[in-house]
Amino acid sequence: MAPTFLILNGKKASEPTIRDAVTQLRDEGINLQVRVTWELGDCHRFITEAIAAHCSTLIIGGGDGSLNEAVNSVMQFSEDQRPPLAVLPLGTANDFATSAGVPQQPEAALRLALTATAHPIDLACVNQQHYFINMATGGFGTRITTETPEKLKSALGGASYFLHGLLRMDRLKPDSCTITSEQWQWQGDALVIAVGNGRIAGGGQRLCPAALINDQQLALTIITAQEILPSLLHALTSEDENPNIINQRASEFILTSEHTMTFNLDGEPYSGTRFHFNVLGEAIRFRLPSPCPLLG
Repeated sequence: MAPTFLILNGKKASEPTIRDAVTQLRDEGINLQVRVTWELGDCHRFITEAIAAHCSTLIIGGGDGSLNEAVNSVMQFSEDQRPPLAVLPLGTANDFATSAGVPQQPEAALRLALTATAHPIDLACVNQQHYFINMATGGFGTRITTETPEKLKSALGGASYFLHGLLRMDRLKPDSCTITSEQWQWQGDALVIAVGNGRIAGGGQRLCPAALINDQQLALTIITAQEILPSLLHALTSEDENPNIINQRASEFILTSEHTMTFNLDGEPYSGTRFHFNVLGEAIRFRLPSPCPLLG
């Protein structure tokens, strides 16, 4: 039987619920190989090992950042070598897993990873070199997620981003930029920019509520700088339409700015003055629950 590999974030390796879940599955005869990351480069090394072992599934135990690292590693291999992926949600926010409906409990998540259908899904790419599975966010939201203290994240989880954002309203500053697609263009001051393959980011905020991961489209949401404070609070807490929120869909977007901007790619910061976002249809396979809200 081909092995299943669980690549586990080293910060979570000692949690009893994870150890108990792995032990239970092994007792049932599952060939589950566990690898624990310690330093930069471990994830890619373990993925290389898993692919060489012809693993049946590659489970990523961690948050959105761990999943992002794994996706960028897997994309270095040819399409026929890429194993199906799955996620064991262990991060602060687990935005992708939450929006996909993956259980938060370790044993339930692992059982899903072992039994669920491997669906072909899209990935997004930035400047032909950086991949992300969920969302790229720029503007005030990115500054908040990168600045939120680790102790606050540990204590409050995803809610910590919202609380820290409220505390830093004094630093609210929009980004001036131009965004274009094949048939659309916008120029102005943006408070928050979200390019979504998935739907939620920043600890549970539904920034791209209509996004799907198998439609070969990206969802773009811009919260403009008019009525700055009301717009931000309205966008984060209300389902109603807001005239200061722009929504678009396309297979690619190009953003340019005269000043350096930073986007958060599933937890990984990436800075520049020009960002070319495009979608790669059916780039990987992912084991997801049925039904899954992110599948069209």
